[in-house]
Amino acid sequence: MTQAQLAAAISLEHSAVTKIENGTRRVSALELSRIAEALDERIEWFVSEPPDAIVSHRSLGDPDAPSPDIDRMVERATLNVEFLLQNDQELDLPILPRLNRPNNSDEVEAAADDARRALGLDTSEPFHNVSDLSAGHLGLLTFSFGLGANTADAASILLEGGAVSLINGDRQVGRRRLAFAHELGHCLFADEYTVDWRVVEDENVWEARLDRFARAVLLPVAGLSEAWIDARERGDDVRTAAVRLASTFRVDMSTLARRLFELGHTDPVRSDEIRRVRTTRADIVELNLVLSDELAAPTIPRAYKESVLRLFRGEVVSAARATDLLFDTWEEADLPELPKLPETAIWQFVS
Repeated sequence: MTQAQLAAAISLEHSAVTKIENGTRRVSALELSRIAEALDERIEWFVSEPPDAIVSHRSLGDPDAPSPDIDRMVERATLNVEFLLQNDQELDLPILPRLNRPNNSDEVEAAADDARRALGLDTSEPFHNVSDLSAGHLGLLTFSFGLGANTADAASILLEGGAVSLINGDRQVGRRRLAFAHELGHCLFADEYTVDWRVVEDENVWEARLDRFARAVLLPVAGLSEAWIDARERGDDVRTAAVRLASTFRVDMSTLARRLFELGHTDPVRSDEIRRVRTTRADIVELNLVLSDELAAPTIPRAYKESVLRLFRGEVVSAARATDLLFDTWEEADLPELPKLPETAIWQFVS
């Protein structure tokens, strides 16, 4: 929005908006209220400190292209989490473990194993319910909102304790989960701000190693290898085996194909064949597949919602503020009914 557009929206002269931005003109509370409404921000956004740093974006677009929607939403989520941490003593996010940045593929696989152990996973089981597991074991609160096709896949911000990640819920489920695992890597390796773009296969490039880390977290060597060998020995053709494994581990075909190839289970021709596979409705019925829409928009971590409800029940926040903290995915009627106070309670507020 240009200064002229903002000035028109809030009924001020263009020169007045310029002076406000430059800090040479005071702004009244009423003017600030109109500015906040025009920019779709809460008033406190203008006077509170922003989060320290956005750790990363994951995007398949131009690295120079801005992604304001995901920037604003991940910042809003982080400010909300910080508010809850300040006001809810029961919400305690542990400090995330820090992993050494891997320098080669062997170190990447070892780091992925360390991450899975920290999440309470063994060496072979699929990584399901990523939001609850990452919140409970690592203090990584993962949100998902529909942000549009032209917005980055994900972003994350490290906190003093824990972290916040945001997934673009308009992506397909496999891509959402891969984006989550990628952000998990950024948080565990404590990366500085980056914009990931057109990740290459050269393992000397950090983003390529981070991509392999994400695949290894979702598709562990032991679990994937055993499942692939079992499927082939059972007589499944390549397509059927791929459909089964993609459903079991909840990944997209491109991720599965790449992982099978890097583990030596397929050649380039077979990998390309798997990449082109699409799961059909007949597959779902005939192979008895379990459908999952994990991290679909909107997703709000359970621990976060419980914290908001505690603050509401304790009358720390109003119903309007509670629904705002819940990103307007709840209505006030969805909140629990608070007990009425006795008349004598007035003396707690009036002295």
